[in-house]
Amino acid sequence: MEIIFNCTQQSIKKAAKALKDGHLVAFPTETVYGLGSDASNQTSVARVYEVKGRPTDHPLIVHISSISQLDSWVVEVPEYALNLARNFWPGPMTLILKRSPLAKDYITGGQNLVGLRVPSHPTAIMLMKEFENLGGIGIAAPSANRFGAVSPTTIDAVVAEIGSYLSDKDLLLDGGASEVGIESTIIDCSGVSPKILRPGAISKEMVEEVCGFFSQDNISGSKVKTSGLLISHYSPAAEVVLDGKTSPEDGFFAMAEIQTPTGAIRLGAPVTIEEYARILYSVLRLADQKGLKRISIIQPSGNGLAIAIRDRLGKAAAR
Repeated sequence: MEIIFNCTQQSIKKAAKALKDGHLVAFPTETVYGLGSDASNQTSVARVYEVKGRPTDHPLIVHISSISQLDSWVVEVPEYALNLARNFWPGPMTLILKRSPLAKDYITGGQNLVGLRVPSHPTAIMLMKEFENLGGIGIAAPSANRFGAVSPTTIDAVVAEIGSYLSDKDLLLDGGASEVGIESTIIDCSGVSPKILRPGAISKEMVEEVCGFFSQDNISGSKVKTSGLLISHYSPAAEVVLDGKTSPEDGFFAMAEIQTPTGAIRLGAPVTIEEYARILYSVLRLADQKGLKRISIIQPSGNGLAIAIRDRLGKAAAR
């Protein structure tokens, strides 16, 4: 594999050519780093599943450069979904819609729906546009980590997670630390009203404001398959304990105003909820790097982004 630290237009053209040739490219988004493949190349997509150790019936999200690419991938787009796309793309939001013939089973996990996103990271946008210049249509890209593990938010985390599984022709683009730090909001738009399947930086309140109505979020028993719905996910090697007693030698993570318990090892002290989300996964990785057996975490309260953080922490704590 080759790591490109200085993402010039020429180096991004090289990465786009690698994608078109069937190789994998890890690239930054504002949420987490993705492991990209040509979404129309079944062999390339199969390598993503292999590198991640991901079940083949687990759908991938297709990344596109703009709302104008929607018609290639989906049919029967509700007006409320178009309004969401107009308001929050580029950005940390994935829409689940009825697929077109272009979205094959090897992308959708065999279901008649496909997830689409327009990321806002400048490197990701440049990569997709250069890929389109070569005739590419979309980049299938889950997070660039082993399945079920902590998502990477830096290039070093990508290397630590999957570096040994990549070939010498695969590329990694360094775009700095991810700004949001947790995965996109996933919204099912296949019905008469939007349903949040995975919370993220685009909150229920934001969706309601745009759509003027809402159905329900975190659907219990939803039959839609998508990323991040497993009970256990985003898990470090260390045991994660939430809002409980902190023992000496535990790692400890909480908002800055919460004092570190005696004997605990402070892993982070975010001042804002946005900072909490941004450093969350690096904190979980830091605990493993330090060889800690337990991480005691005080979850943030409130709505919006705090809901998404609690979702990720609940899955990280599940065993």
